[in-house]
Amino acid sequence: MIRYSLKCTADHNFDSWFQSAAAFDALAASGHVTCPTCGSAEIVKTLMAPAVTSARSATPKAGVLSTPTNPQEAALSALRAEVEANSDYVGKNFVSEARKMHEGDAPSRAIHGEARLEEAKKLIEDGVPVLPMPFIPPRKVN
Repeated sequence: MIRYSLKCTADHNFDSWFQSAAAFDALAASGHVTCPTCGSAEIVKTLMAPAVTSARSATPKAGVLSTPTNPQEAALSALRAEVEANSDYVGKNFVSEARKMHEGDAPSRAIHGEARLEEAKKLIEDGVPVLPMPFIPPRKVN
């Protein structure tokens, strides 16, 4: 995988990951790489420095956004903070907790956690109100 810093003709900057340089070229040529801000498919790679870290440097938490660089990232960051401040993280127990609350076997409360795609689809089919979140929950590490 390779990450490119990209820019559209309206001067919006964003990053995206690609399988390879050839994959980026093919997707961009077919109009499948678009600006998340304005939707333009006229995208160019911009100059970027490689991400090199030393063994002593701190590793960022998985799924945590760095300082937001555009309104969309700021909105995602605010959404994440709101969810984490106003709900309980139940991790991989999300499906069972959501089902228990829906069936009245546990008191209702706001929760967030993790579920496999098949499990989430089954919850929705069964009428359990769930919503996929556009970020990865934090991992609890010992």
